[in-house]
Amino acid sequence: MPKSPPEGMQNIIPMLTYEEAPAAISFLCTAFGFEERSRLEMPDGKIGHAEVGLGDSVLMLNSEYESMNLASPRRLPARHAQIYCYVDDVDAHYARALAAGATIVAEPQDQPYGARSYRAIDPEGHRFIFATPLSDVPAASRESA
Repeated sequence: MPKSPPEGMQNIIPMLTYEEAPAAISFLCTAFGFEERSRLEMPDGKIGHAEVGLGDSVLMLNSEYESMNLASPRRLPARHAQIYCYVDDVDAHYARALAAGATIVAEPQDQPYGARSYRAIDPEGHRFIFATPLSDVPAASRESA
């Protein structure tokens, strides 16, 4: 029986939809340090499926497809989700994202649950939180934050 999840994948994988998926891949790699791992481009130029990685984690994405009821958050009145990502140096990551034109919602700040983090929004409205642990914080403390 094959291993689940497959090698190189985590058990839970966010899948995001973008109006301009090729541009989103470029932005995620330039601003947030993701690495493109795969891309299935459709004959119409849309992305049927793509994977970008950050460390040992994968984020899947695709273009909008009205026939499948998949739309970018640009079309929503409010944020419907956030992607939380651990990085080695949140301040350096923030500087990279800022230089690449990311929309910063909150600058790096030490959090009471033991991480230093900042929030950014990609060009289509997906909100990302990038964090670096400050110390080992007991689970009970994280839950009350």
